[in-house]
Formats: sequence, structure tokens, C-alpha cells
Amino acid sequence: MSDLSSLRLPATADLTVLRQTVADWRQQGLRIGFVPTMGALHEGHLSLIQQAREKANRVVASIFVNPAQFAPGEDFDAYPRTMGIDAAKLANANCDLLYAPLASDMYPEGFSTKLTVEGPAQGLETDFRPHFFAGVAVVVTKLFNRIQPDIAIFGEKDYQQLLVIQRMVRDLDLPIEIIPGTTLRERDGLALSSRNAYLSTKDRETAAKLNEILAAFAHDLSKDVDWEMAQGKALAKSANVFDRVDYIEARCANTLTALRPGPVKQPARVLAAVWLGQTRLIDNMAVE
Repeated sequence: MSDLSSLRLPATADLTVLRQTVADWRQQGLRIGFVPTMGALHEGHLSLIQQAREKANRVVASIFVNPAQFAPGEDFDAYPRTMGIDAAKLANANCDLLYAPLASDMYPEGFSTKLTVEGPAQGLETDFRPHFFAGVAVVVTKLFNRIQPDIAIFGEKDYQQLLVIQRMVRDLDLPIEIIPGTTLRERDGLALSSRNAYLSTKDRETAAKLNEILAAFAHDLSKDVDWEMAQGKALAKSANVFDRVDYIEARCANTLTALRPGPVKQPARVLAAVWLGQTRLIDNMAVE
């Protein structure tokens, strides 16, 4: 990790410093916002910082590439780490503090606590990455305990994760408001993601077709097309475009439970995970 003292905004990896800073803000009666990230920041992340600034007096961003949410063979070692660049972006976005803990601090020797999350965590991502939400739940809970924010912003691009965190906060009675952040997209509709940096020029052009397929899927559902028929069309299109399709599904927007057969008669969301080469893309869209 880069020397945090050289960065362009207040930054720490030290829990004592973090807690003292937050305690000082609390003594001043300030409202604290929090945006957790794994770094490799883009405009989507910065929009979440801006949203937090509009709702809080002080904003903390974290950068931590969480090993607990990567399975063996996934891209933990290759995940982009750009601390200096990220810190400059956060400074320009008027973030008040960067918290960048070490893995040895978050998961000290002998760490053995796990969290089981169900409800909106069931299916979709869990069918392909069964370890994922347990790892997310542990690290987010630890960050919440350390920072103790009043609000936290989670992007809608990771829609299932957003609902899992909202459910966890309600179930554990955590005094934190979880606020969705709108997905930012490139001009061609591709959702901003740190992993887009992995894409070749050719794959980058292909990746934008995921937005088109989801938009058509959502449009069909809004016109009362049977959702299983609409899903079949989306799957067929995806199979002709992407190297592999993990899922393209329609779910209840509020709970991610399965829909009843036939036309959709409740708020719904279409969600997808596909592969281009070694890069996995996820996206989702509301059914209007």
C-alpha cells in the first residue's frame, strides 16, 4: 500500500485515528456519511461521494480489497489497486477522510467469525459465488462498527448487494440509513465498473450490448409479456453475444424473490451476469 501520509486528503489505516476523528465530528454534532469501495475509483464511485455530501456534513470513503469475498481462482491478486490516483479523485470530490485498513487489521490471526445472510442473498450471485455475500456482510459490518456512520451509500449497479445490506441493517437494528446510488453509464449504456479496465477494445464494444439486452427484457415486461418468454428471448440474445451467461433473470424489485408465471404485476428488476473472456460483467435495470 502507498504511504498514506503522502496522499492529497486526510487518510489513515489506523483504527484509533479513525475513531478519534469520528468522535471529534460527533462532538460537533456533525452528520457522517460513508461510501465503501474497493478502490480503482471511477465516476460512479465519485457520484456516491457527491450524494453522501448532499446528505451529511462529513464523508468517509474506505478503500479495502476484501479477500473474504473472493474465492480461489477469482481475480483478487489482479484486482486493480490505484491508491494514489484514487486519493486524488476523492480529494477533488471533497471527501473528508479516506480509511484504508490493512487486511491483517481487518482479519487478524485467529479471526473466525462468519455471518450467514439469506433472504435477498439467495440465488443469482449466490448460485455462482456462494462465498460472496458472507464475505461482504462481515467486512461491511466491521466497517460500520468502526466508522459508525449515520448514512451509507451503496450503488444500484450491485443491486443484490444493496438489498442484502439493507436487509442486514434492518435485521441487526443498526442505526444506519442505507441509501441507493444511481448507476452511472457510458454513452453506449455500459455500466461503469472497475473491472471494465480488463476489457480489450473489441470486448469493450461488445460489453455495451448487455445494456441493450436488459433494456429490451425490461421493456417486454412493461408491456405485459410473459416474463419467462421475455427471459428466453434475453437468454438467446446473450448466448449469441457473450462467452458465457451466468444468469439473466427477472425478480421482485423489493425482495428478489421469484416472480409468478405470466405477466409481471409487481415492481420488478431484471438482473444479469455475463462473461467476456475472463471478465465478468453484472448489470440490472428497473422494469418501468
